[in-house]
Amino acid sequence: MNLLVLNLDYAFDRGAWHGTTLRGALRGLKPATALFRPAPDRHNIWEYVLHAAYWKYIARRRLADGPKFPRRPSDWPRVPDDPTAKALKADLELLTEEHDRLRAGVAKFPARRLADRPTEKGPTYAQLILGVAAHDLYHTGQIQLLKRLAP
Repeated sequence: MNLLVLNLDYAFDRGAWHGTTLRGALRGLKPATALFRPAPDRHNIWEYVLHAAYWKYIARRRLADGPKFPRRPSDWPRVPDDPTAKALKADLELLTEEHDRLRAGVAKFPARRLADRPTEKGPTYAQLILGVAAHDLYHTGQIQLLKRLAP
């Protein structure tokens, strides 16, 4: 198996030695917990879900073309105005869809191009892909903490 794909999977949804994955941290999440904010100027779990989905989209678009990201604004998309369980489920599905699209793009990406850069000053393709996995794990830790702090 492609080691870059495996790295993405270990961070997102495949049992790994490091503990909870991003998807595992979101299992059973309820809207009230997803909306909990530890302070007015801090992000909530729902925002982290959309943020992670967006950066998977950005990485995928740098690898190959594909569907546009359906939410706005970029980077930190807004939580729906009506934050129901159905809306949360849809956004969790969006995260999984973006992961699956990125995963498929990485699996097809030519290994000979991994040291190339998609943008002049940005990371290489390999660094970009590894960075998405690190990004998932970074926000997983924040999500786990927020779940413990939530009332």
